[in-house]
Amino acid sequence: LRAGVEMALIDAVANSIDVPLWRLFGGVSNRLTTSITIPIVSPARASQLASKYYGQGFNTIRFDMGLNINAELEVIKAVKLAQPQCLFILDANGKYTSEEAVMVLEKLHGMGISPVLFEQPVHKDDWNGLAYVRNVARDKYGIHVGADESCQSMNDVKRVIQDNLVDFINIKLAKFGVLETLEVIDVARKSGLNLVIDSMVETRIATGFAGHLTCGLGCFKYVNLDSPLMLSEDPVFGGYEVSGAVYKFTNARGLGGFLKHES
Repeated sequence: LRAGVEMALIDAVANSIDVPLWRLFGGVSNRLTTSITIPIVSPARASQLASKYYGQGFNTIRFDMGLNINAELEVIKAVKLAQPQCLFILDANGKYTSEEAVMVLEKLHGMGISPVLFEQPVHKDDWNGLAYVRNVARDKYGIHVGADESCQSMNDVKRVIQDNLVDFINIKLAKFGVLETLEVIDVARKSGLNLVIDSMVETRIATGFAGHLTCGLGCFKYVNLDSPLMLSEDPVFGGYEVSGAVYKFTNARGLGGFLKHES
């Protein structure tokens, strides 16, 4: 709720001074490249989707994990065989124990697969487990570990930094709100933490706002703003142009996007 109110107010400010949000947030760029998520499907279907997405310009593929380790590994293996040049991000959503997370890394290593990011491998409150997985991932396999659910507030972010628990933190506007997000980004960048930006299941209104912020600041290592691409219908017009994995933001003032019923 706070994120939505802050988005509306900041959009109003940008409209009042006749600038697009990406310029308001710093103007580093007006375009971004997002990753794409492979849903929970069979290995054969995952292979087909990966080839389709790569053909559309997606070079980074994200996997939701944590339900069935062996089945998930088979999906990743199939995608690797289909598109070996793609980068992989794994998101366990806090569903593994630390032992299971390390086992996943071991099995992936045995298959010759090295993801660029292993996100939230353990439960959000398992700080010791998070540190353990991060240390194994970094020292043994050279893989980065990120925190998402473990970072729900500025206090969580400060603890992650103080205890040197992860390499990345996941930014979601719906999690922090816009103003606290800017504070979190500032603290994280000063500490040397890397950033990935993500979203909930959102239309191009909220995702577009996150995209404007991403472009304006230009500080995110990985971008996962693919939610609108997964919706059966797009209730929004305007905001940004989509060309495969690339979103291009125009010079339309403010957010630039509107719900279709408002037209």
